[in-house]
Amino acid sequence: MSHPNVDAAFAGTIPQLYERYLVPLIFEPYAADLASRVAHCRPSRVLEIAAGTGVVTRQLVRTLPSEVSITATDLNQPMLDQAAAVGISRPVEWQQADAMHLPFPDETFDVVVCQFGAMFFPDKARASAEARRVLRPGGQFLFNVWDRIDQNEFADIVTNSLKTLFPSNPPQFLARIPHGYHDPAVIAQDLAHGGFAGTPEVATLPARSRADSPHTPAVAYCQGTPLRSEIEARGASRLDEATDIATNALTSRFGSGPIDGKIQARIIAIER
Repeated sequence: MSHPNVDAAFAGTIPQLYERYLVPLIFEPYAADLASRVAHCRPSRVLEIAAGTGVVTRQLVRTLPSEVSITATDLNQPMLDQAAAVGISRPVEWQQADAMHLPFPDETFDVVVCQFGAMFFPDKARASAEARRVLRPGGQFLFNVWDRIDQNEFADIVTNSLKTLFPSNPPQFLARIPHGYHDPAVIAQDLAHGGFAGTPEVATLPARSRADSPHTPAVAYCQGTPLRSEIEARGASRLDEATDIATNALTSRFGSGPIDGKIQARIIAIER
């Protein structure tokens, strides 16, 4: 994952919090979907970019035949270290790599897959061009991105709650980056600028995000994403306060027990 001032933020305790809270909260349902789409392509070599802490990688291992080669990359070594620490049931090649400068020869992979990483690429056309370069002719580029923040209840409520704590300069990380790249026309244009000649297939997929209490998504978003850096930049001691305000806002909307909210993503597929 790559974005100015964001790269360094996927470090410290964020990889552990990300894996513990965000992966089950929002990433696992889409990992299963994406892995099934990869399996449908019947690949022999798969490259994953922006693999994070490995939620899709683990699903690929479960879904694909054991002879399929899987290379999982991320810009941030601490995220890959966390992925390796979680463990995996068969060999996978973990490699630090920048999606805009992939260290692989042309036409190496049958599928390039990316879960919720494209939003972070500073030059999305360049990342598309690199995915296309390392794909074999007829290969598939499969990725997903979050839909608008108002279609993702927990993220929307957390973002709005922080306006009360920082009214003059509210942190907008979630709306600006994870939920800021959802327009199919813009995505298609970036793919075209990256050299893809066809029309991408775009599917909109709603799912449910469930947590044992409102505190869980509050911690997940405020402390397990780069939103944390934006909060701490406004005051090093404000993180707990922000987490409490987000918890209270989620409690007001969903109650104090187990909670269940809508999440929604777009899934994009295009052939080289």
